[in-house]
Amino acid sequence: MPTPQSVQAEPSLLEAIDVVAKEKGIDKERLVKTVEEAILKAAQSIFGQTRELEARFNESTGQIDLFQYMTVVDDPSDEEREISLEDAEEHGLEAELGEELGFQIFWHPSDARKAAQQDKEFGNLLQLKQARSQFGRIAAQTAKQVLIQRVRDEERDLVYQEFKDKKGELIKGVVRRFEKGQSLIIDLGRTEAILPYREQTRRESYRPGDRIVAYVKDIDREARGPQVILSRTDPRLVEKLFEAEVPEIYEGIVKVMACAREAGERTKIAVASRDSDVDPVGACVGMKGARVQAVVQELRNEKIDIVLWDRDPARFVCEAIKPAEVNKVIVEEARGRMELVVPDEKLSLAIGRKGQNVRLAGELTGWKLDIISEAKFRQMEEEAILELQLIDGVSDAVARSMYRMGFRALDELADAADDELMSIPGLADANSASTIRKSAEGAVERLREERIAHARDKMKSETITDHERLVCVRGVTERTAQILEEAGYKTVEDIRREDEERLATKTRLGIKKARIVKQGAVQFLGQESELFAGARAASVTTTA
Repeated sequence: MPTPQSVQAEPSLLEAIDVVAKEKGIDKERLVKTVEEAILKAAQSIFGQTRELEARFNESTGQIDLFQYMTVVDDPSDEEREISLEDAEEHGLEAELGEELGFQIFWHPSDARKAAQQDKEFGNLLQLKQARSQFGRIAAQTAKQVLIQRVRDEERDLVYQEFKDKKGELIKGVVRRFEKGQSLIIDLGRTEAILPYREQTRRESYRPGDRIVAYVKDIDREARGPQVILSRTDPRLVEKLFEAEVPEIYEGIVKVMACAREAGERTKIAVASRDSDVDPVGACVGMKGARVQAVVQELRNEKIDIVLWDRDPARFVCEAIKPAEVNKVIVEEARGRMELVVPDEKLSLAIGRKGQNVRLAGELTGWKLDIISEAKFRQMEEEAILELQLIDGVSDAVARSMYRMGFRALDELADAADDELMSIPGLADANSASTIRKSAEGAVERLREERIAHARDKMKSETITDHERLVCVRGVTERTAQILEEAGYKTVEDIRREDEERLATKTRLGIKKARIVKQGAVQFLGQESELFAGARAASVTTTA
């Protein structure tokens, strides 16, 4: 077999393989494979994709040897992939039919004799020498580009492998520079990380050279820029800072159960202890507040409330709303809501600046929280009791018993089961329960008719609101309308378009109530013009 043609790549390229492998910590074999692929790609672009080519790195010469393979046949039909037995024997090659022979890339059977005269050792085609020269230049350039890209890809892979296990941990670095959009580039030693502007708190500012502690939020393997994404706003940053400062948390004796944060302003963190002898709040505060102050300083004086976690949701909420005191908690478990009654003078403290305290407490506990004052609660209580007395046969005492049992509105009585109603003091049997429920249904319908009449009168001079239309739907009281609106159903049309099961799930009203409301909405829209006959139809606010 003839000696294969070797393409001598630029010396700096092959020498660079060893240097790059050592400096970047990249496997040499993978770099060599990259160069071979690059040379092969360049050869195919010059000599055509149909040739069967191979590029092989020769360690002894430091060169890339190029081969073209051809199959020995009787009558070649593809001159680029097949050679006749006669041509092979003419060149002194011992071959058999079906055998595959490897040749220098420039050898061509149709000009073998002429090629042998021009170059007895290699049998190169004179007419392809210019192409060979062109190939040499393109091969070296392509190999360089592919090698550079492979080095970058390998470096990114190394970074990913090194930092993937650090996701969710704290990391220290040095601010190097700002990028567009005010993102910070952080030097981590082996690589650079990015602290996006959205992950920075408003009260913090940095300059190049400043040291920074951040939370590793993500490792983006496909990112064009830095792969390590940091955060200073993530609530888990606070958790990890406490873990670093409080040995009991690191050892697992004290556990962070929940954390709610408005970065740069205030954080609430709930902790619990596995050891009854260890006070979780005291452990986090530390001697003379040393531990919590270390975290506060790292967060640039962000306020931190350390809350005692409790299995009882109501107790947990009372802890979370501190420093405000709670006199009474009304739990609506089906809606995931709690109503907290606080002293009148503590109302603003419970709500917090711009609602921050109650908002963070709700986020920490996972409950929707309503804060009302004692005076407002007493007013609402009296209004509810008066409404319950609209039911025939319900005295003030029975109405108050109903209220204490959790029945706050007529529709709750209308939708209640017999066994629930029979638990009310004064209702001795099922007949009484059935009578109360039917009377409640009648009272609900009378109130609806009053709202329709009010809306009809209002429409004579002005536009009625979506809410006023909503409470005219059968099955929708003021309380139900509030629930629907909070779930995103602002108009009657919103309810008509919704599926009953989805309506029940989103509002937590239950499938029975959701079906009643959906049917009521369909019925209302079909009868709206008739209900408001005599009023100016153009004044009705509708939403398509």
